[in-house]
Amino acid sequence: MLQDYPAISSTKIYLADADSTDGTPEIAVSYGKWLDIEVIPGGLPSVGRNAGARRARTPYVLFIDADIELSDETLIRRTVELAKRRNLHCVTTNIVCPSGTAWDQALYHGNNFMQQLSRLYKPFSTGMFMLFDSARFNALGGFHEQALYAEDYLLSQKVKRREFGIVGGSVQTTNRRFKKMGHFKLVGLFLNTALHSHRESFFLRDHKYWHSEA
Repeated sequence: MLQDYPAISSTKIYLADADSTDGTPEIAVSYGKWLDIEVIPGGLPSVGRNAGARRARTPYVLFIDADIELSDETLIRRTVELAKRRNLHCVTTNIVCPSGTAWDQALYHGNNFMQQLSRLYKPFSTGMFMLFDSARFNALGGFHEQALYAEDYLLSQKVKRREFGIVGGSVQTTNRRFKKMGHFKLVGLFLNTALHSHRESFFLRDHKYWHSEA
């Protein structure tokens, strides 16, 4: 959905493509009449995200996953406004899965609940939708490029609680990951993530998370 963010047409959009075979670069470039899009080399999510951030010249950088739909035309504008108004370093939103099963939707509701609770201890944001203050992002060193899993969680927990916000509304995703890996395996992996949140080495291990993309 077209966003009502005033500067959307002049804001540079970098699409990090990791050798996709579904025509993603061509589809993205076809929107060039309305958006300033450039396709850049990707790789693991942390590598692609950092590659785009290095090119950015804006006060904020917004990271969005490939299978995310912005169904709320006001979301980006409201996210930037919230970050400016409260001087926040990181802002995220809720994740919903309207096309998924009741079990899929319940798990995403649980994710949103834990995200809200994280404001009391260490911020938790997924890379599905993550706005960062550019200066703070660079000061934190960006995403850990050796992280093989949950690079978004690893970075977001470095943000101070008072500098983290959750904007009202949501973005939509699919249940693709649940279909590929299974609910119980993913739930177990996420619980282990919480238990090992203070151990960086946990995120540098291969948990076979991205193997399901094959």
